[in-house]
Amino acid sequence: MTQPIETDLVIVGAGMVGLTLAALLADSGLKIRILESREIEPQQALAWELSQREKGYDPRVSALTVASQQVLSVAGVWGKIQQMRLMPYRAMDVWDGEGTGQIRFDCTELHEPCLGHIVENRVTQAALTQQIAEQNNVEFSTGVEIVEMTEADADSQRVLTLNNGEQCRVRCVVAADGALSSTRRLAGIGMWEWDYGHHAIVTTVTTDKPNRATCWQRFTDDGPLAFLPLPEDGLSSIVWSTSPDHAKALMALDETEFCQALEQAFESRLGKVLHADQRFVFPLRQRHARQYVKAGFAAIGDAAHTIHPLAGQGVNLGLMDAAALAETLLDSLEKGVQWNSEFQLRHFQRARQSENLQMAATMEGFKQLFNSTEPLARLLRNSGMNLMNRFSPVKNHLVQQAMGLSGNLPRLARRPIKD
Repeated sequence: MTQPIETDLVIVGAGMVGLTLAALLADSGLKIRILESREIEPQQALAWELSQREKGYDPRVSALTVASQQVLSVAGVWGKIQQMRLMPYRAMDVWDGEGTGQIRFDCTELHEPCLGHIVENRVTQAALTQQIAEQNNVEFSTGVEIVEMTEADADSQRVLTLNNGEQCRVRCVVAADGALSSTRRLAGIGMWEWDYGHHAIVTTVTTDKPNRATCWQRFTDDGPLAFLPLPEDGLSSIVWSTSPDHAKALMALDETEFCQALEQAFESRLGKVLHADQRFVFPLRQRHARQYVKAGFAAIGDAAHTIHPLAGQGVNLGLMDAAALAETLLDSLEKGVQWNSEFQLRHFQRARQSENLQMAATMEGFKQLFNSTEPLARLLRNSGMNLMNRFSPVKNHLVQQAMGLSGNLPRLARRPIKD
């Protein structure tokens, strides 16, 4: 019988979070292998992402924080993103569509150049793919899935059986294969999950007023509607979270009717909505893994948790996971301890699980607060927003945490202190 191929670290999933982890560990001395179920090869993937970029904007974008920018800089990727396409946003306007509450965050109040960057997911993906293709110790296997995974042995190692019949002995497996992670299920880790009762519609729209490098978010009883600025002044990426029935009705509209409905829902803040690209819709569920680690196993990103997109924190949380896991592994390697043991991997779990649960609870609280039609709840949320808008210390503290300038951040996500 053929002996299993030996490797140190297998990362399952070549999305943004999995590739970021690989890039952060590229100089660790670990032998790394990425498994991706898609058939496309890395260089073909890069060429495809770049060709799609030329055809228009990706409807899937992320509001990357300063902390995420730092992680991607350490991974050697941020410069590549800058050479492609990104949009720094300088302000954020949030208001209660059913009341008078509003709050504005502005980078000038923090003496920062911007609050963050809107980056198309395919641009980040292309930059990461290019970075990984330049590494010698990272093997990229495509069209490959794990069909069996043994329990960890005394050395915390596992044997993987792949769909091509190959067997691989691995010191640590990292699940980065999304919310429906088959790798997490093979590891025997369950999830807490529930339906938000929302579907999200995403697309790119053209308005007759400029986006003013501002993120806009209107809260309604049905859910939040966000306009995120793109590099061309009249373009924005939208995320419209609403009830499943309303989303179905909106998806059935023709382009003109949809633009009119969108303009009305957004209170014409950017004037007329002139055009909408193809629309996509997906259901929103909150999920959280009951544990992130076992011996020789860790789950990161959507494989460990998903939250409502109303604050745009999903990808940022995943990148913080990648940074925290990379730190845990690098620190263990430096100390010469068994880096793949459950005891060592629990350092990563302790660093991230409470942070992710706290963010999930905050998003659920926001959703419940703005979904309430009770007069007292409306009065409290409107009064609270207006009071916070006038009280700069509290407002600035809140936005600094959202930007990743403060709080319990992984070391690799902290911006260097200037001399």
